[in-house]
Amino acid sequence: MSVGQREKVTQKRVIELFVNELGYTYLGDFTERKNSNIEVEFLEKFLIRKGYSATLIKRAVKELLDAAGNQSQSLYDLNENTYKKLRYGVKVSESVGQHNKTVNFIDWENPLDNDFYIAEEVTVKHKRPDLVLYINGIALGIVELKRSTVSISDGIRQNLTNQRPDMIMQFFATMALVMAGNDSEGVRYGTTGTPEKYYLSWKEDSNAKDDISLTVRQQIDKYPLRLDKNLISLCKKERFVEIIHNFIVYDSGVKKTCRPNQFFGNLAAREYIRKREGGIIWHTQGSGKSLTMVWLSKWIKENITDSRILIITDRDELDVQIEQVFAGVEENILRMRRGSELISKINDTSPSLMCSLIHKFGHRSSSEDGEADYEGYIQELKRSLPENFSPKGNFFVFVDECHRTQSGKLHQAMKTIMPDATFIGFTGTPLMKKDKETSLEVFGPYIHRYKFDEAVKDKVVLDLRYEAREVEQNVVQQDRIDAWFEAKTRGLTSVAKAKLKKRWGNMQTVFSSKSRLGQIVADIVFDMETKPRLHDGRGNAMLVASSIYQACKFYELFQDTELKGKCAIVTSYEPSAGDIRTETVDDGKNTEAIEQYEIYMKMLNGKDPKEFEKEVKEKFVKQPEQMKLLIVVDKLLTGFDAPSATYLYIDKSMRDHGLFQAICRVNRLDGEDKEYGYIVDYKDLFRSLEKAVADYTSEAFDGYSQEDVSGLLSDRLQKAKDQLENSLEALRALCEPVAPPKDMVDYYHYFCGTNTEAFDLDELEQNMPKREQLYNFSASALRAFGEVASKMGEPNDKNYTPQEMKKFEAEVSYYIKVRDEVRLASGDYIDLKKYDPDMRHLIDTYLSADPSRVLNSFEGASLVQLLVDSGIAALRNMKASTKRDREAVAETIENNVRKEVIEKQQSNPKYYEKMSQLLRELIEKRKNEVISYEEYLKQIIEIATRVVKPENDAEYPENIRDSAAKRALYDFFNHDADKAIKVHEAVMQAKQDNFRGNLIKERKIKRAVLSVVEDQNVVDEVFELIKEQSEY
Repeated sequence: MSVGQREKVTQKRVIELFVNELGYTYLGDFTERKNSNIEVEFLEKFLIRKGYSATLIKRAVKELLDAAGNQSQSLYDLNENTYKKLRYGVKVSESVGQHNKTVNFIDWENPLDNDFYIAEEVTVKHKRPDLVLYINGIALGIVELKRSTVSISDGIRQNLTNQRPDMIMQFFATMALVMAGNDSEGVRYGTTGTPEKYYLSWKEDSNAKDDISLTVRQQIDKYPLRLDKNLISLCKKERFVEIIHNFIVYDSGVKKTCRPNQFFGNLAAREYIRKREGGIIWHTQGSGKSLTMVWLSKWIKENITDSRILIITDRDELDVQIEQVFAGVEENILRMRRGSELISKINDTSPSLMCSLIHKFGHRSSSEDGEADYEGYIQELKRSLPENFSPKGNFFVFVDECHRTQSGKLHQAMKTIMPDATFIGFTGTPLMKKDKETSLEVFGPYIHRYKFDEAVKDKVVLDLRYEAREVEQNVVQQDRIDAWFEAKTRGLTSVAKAKLKKRWGNMQTVFSSKSRLGQIVADIVFDMETKPRLHDGRGNAMLVASSIYQACKFYELFQDTELKGKCAIVTSYEPSAGDIRTETVDDGKNTEAIEQYEIYMKMLNGKDPKEFEKEVKEKFVKQPEQMKLLIVVDKLLTGFDAPSATYLYIDKSMRDHGLFQAICRVNRLDGEDKEYGYIVDYKDLFRSLEKAVADYTSEAFDGYSQEDVSGLLSDRLQKAKDQLENSLEALRALCEPVAPPKDMVDYYHYFCGTNTEAFDLDELEQNMPKREQLYNFSASALRAFGEVASKMGEPNDKNYTPQEMKKFEAEVSYYIKVRDEVRLASGDYIDLKKYDPDMRHLIDTYLSADPSRVLNSFEGASLVQLLVDSGIAALRNMKASTKRDREAVAETIENNVRKEVIEKQQSNPKYYEKMSQLLRELIEKRKNEVISYEEYLKQIIEIATRVVKPENDAEYPENIRDSAAKRALYDFFNHDADKAIKVHEAVMQAKQDNFRGNLIKERKIKRAVLSVVEDQNVVDEVFELIKEQSEY
């Protein structure tokens, strides 16, 4: 069975599933057909069945085709405009002067009254999506299938490529769900424009009570494969229509669809709303609570007559954020600044959507703990009530962050004002034990719950790793300082230690000056030098200080370290000269208020505090290497526009909600190399340093029920040890089938391919999942080893002995070497930066024998490029003392040259076919030992040079050599230089920007070429070549 066939088998099975289980009509194989995203024949058939007249159908379909065919818009705008016509229908009239009628292309009210179709191999230009799903002839879903040994990521990337303007972007104008799947991983889905890292996995909710969910659960029970289960879940007719109609949103330039928790939370809430009952939706931090509100609001507006929605928050940034989210999705929401304004609007019939902020008192409080003034807010509301007050409309009140104790009082007050309103509480954190009864009494039962451990399992957020660090007091004597340095660097290599020692000179003063704070500063600077993501600027950190004054002292200390210019304070404090007017100064000593004022003013450097905060936050998010650390007190730890980080350092007594929300700052996803969020706790909030077994559900979290916070935090060292052992176990199992004696050549054959004479792309492709596992497991083992090694200097009976660590180091080094050699032999290493941006640093820091010297010498250039630039010197780090070694080197070079040839083939097929032939002949000579190894190297470097620098090839005439396009045409026309130059000049004159995929612009070029070659068949061939030339 060939490689392609395996996918075909899956495809046939999936089509049968759609036809037999889901009731779609199979339209056939669309390979040889002219295809469109709006199949007019099927659409007209549906509209006739719905009773529209021929004139209305013709006009409505034309309007839809014009919207979907607009070539001047970006995919986002194109898709949004088309979606609006699909969702709301178009208004057309029979003739001038007659009333408009709405023509609906999809019957949203009765999902089963639509026509559902599926087609395979739908050819659009030169692309061919595997499966396309149509409703009434309109393409609304696309599925790329992969065999189970190929990662779904391949299918996702294929979908993303197809959406590019130079590919088949136009076909995606109508598309709602974009899916990729295989039997082993199931389906991952997104919508148009969804980046790979935001593709989602579906999971049925076993508590969902609606009829469709109950049916879906029965259906999927019959199917063992995840792919089939997920496709039934997403594409069951009623579910497919539901998602497209109610769960697509265009949010400030990003099109989004729902996660399963948002979908099922919404469905559950509808049942309560229909019965006019309230309740609580608890969706853990980071799982998309604000969009759940948006989708629920939209549903209420469209389905409940006279409905009006009021959203109440108690933090200004949440209030602003809610307004922005609704504005982004083009929903006008009115922000109420005062209680009196709110009362007058409730008493009026509009607006239908509003939000109100409960103001804080003690705004200038330097402790930054100004609680929201619930009492004041309630009094203001009551004072503003006019005599004839009566709420107009059906009110639904959403209370954000409803876990707060005071929300009970607020609820009672609002209930007095709006006795018939339905209240729904939203929270991202669990309810406190002491508030649980009140909250559930006040709002009603839990409508839907999506807890932290579920979100981690569903890969919606990352797992959190926790460690408590002891801060010794008064480490001032030199020997104590040296001992501290020794302990901190015990797990490091001598080179890494020496590098840190150099920097340590400047640090000693900081370390000893302010004792405790100085030690924390030194500790964080050390982490910045040694920890993954912090070191390379891809991730950054937040430090929580106990007061604004302490934050300022921390900031001052960091000014004497490498973090000067790369850290800032963000608090609610706005320095004003009035703050310090009453402060007296004795004996030249500043009071805390004056010190705080001066440090802050120095940091602001003349900028407005709000402007400064905005700039700092933007840098922190977009250029983490330029803003590595934010020092905060309360601000930025809560609210859903707070930036996320990789590390959170806590030096403040925190508990319950404040702590829960703070630690969720570091659990957001951010690229392949962010595996966890890290919490470093200098206050030992869970008293874990005193206990034999750390219990992260007690102490600082003892206000919560244990089951509500279990699984939130895990011990950093224990998890790292588990990860190290599991990764090595996985690597041993993966490499077990490698043939003995397990030399590098044997690894090449296992991970790349056995057919070394002809570099078989299919075989290389087939082995890609094995290589990806090798890269992933070895990176994971190395990261875990670094974590464990960095704890070697600490008094800790949980860690390994030095002897055990030596064994682990040898094994990790071995697999890193295998990984690097395989990456080199397969030619993967240039594309794999995302796998291990921090690997180089980890290797230097924690592995004493550098296994990566081969790859290290390449520094991002390709092997072929190095051979061309440096000749044989490029191979100096590759072992070639034995025959087997030389064979391994030769195969590595050949694979890389061949890969280069294949990648360039399309741009000049004739030239690269010739290079391919030369390479085959040389391999034959090497295999038969007709030439010496030295001669072989000389000849392969010559071929590599011709592959990479064809412009230096003496076989090209001078007037052809300077242009890749001219060279390709010269080879195409069998070395007819005149014709090549004439065609080139004709193309240069006729071509317009973005001609690829634009029929009118393409035709113009073809006409120009025809005037030179005078043969239409040749023109079509030449045009395919023209499209491949980057200079056109």
